[in-house]
Amino acid sequence: MQITLIGHSSVLIETNELKILTDPFFGTWGNIAYRRIDRPARTRQELRDVNLVLLSHNHWDHTDMSFFRSLPNTTPVIAPWLTSRETRLLGAHLVAGLKPWESRSYGEFTVTAVPAIHMAMTNGYVIQSEGKCIYFAGDTEHGAFMQEIAQRFKLDVALMPVTTFVIPMTMGEDGAVRAVKDLAPKVIIPIHRGIQPRLPFLRSRQSVEGFEKRLREAGLKCKVVKLKEGGNIEV
Repeated sequence: MQITLIGHSSVLIETNELKILTDPFFGTWGNIAYRRIDRPARTRQELRDVNLVLLSHNHWDHTDMSFFRSLPNTTPVIAPWLTSRETRLLGAHLVAGLKPWESRSYGEFTVTAVPAIHMAMTNGYVIQSEGKCIYFAGDTEHGAFMQEIAQRFKLDVALMPVTTFVIPMTMGEDGAVRAVKDLAPKVIIPIHRGIQPRLPFLRSRQSVEGFEKRLREAGLKCKVVKLKEGGNIEV
């Protein structure tokens, strides 16, 4: 199994000759409030052949209408159950809405939707394949549901945010450390690092390095793998 960071929260997971893409976002400018820091490692056209798309929620930096419209009608897009119709309006053709703890199997892997906390209707997802469990958190805050995730799944990798801005959008360093205590993953890959507020006073000093320091201070031994756009690891 190979995990490649495309950029921001877009991650490509390749397993058993199948490709799973999380939260597609290929825009290079951002919006009026946030700029994109680095360009995505792949283009929309280069990833049209994915076998499945996992959508945590419908915020602008996690959904790409042009990409959805370019997908074949047979490519499933898994989204939160209550936003299925909205996801179709964004251009996705074949949408499967999942409630927390619902699962779908696709060939050699299984996807289970899990709870998440954000300023939108949202899911996280656990992918099981090749005897491994990968947790994609989306934009969640820390929550008690993470203890149940750990009870149900032995996580090999957690793809999760570990920093935030002055206006809270995801869990920051402290919340991420609490999440690690609850989830007990072997490896953490930080995500949601690809945008930045255009106004300096809305930024923060939180960083992956600050998160790693807090992990050490808490006595937690899990490995943190900081991928650049296009970087990958074998699981």
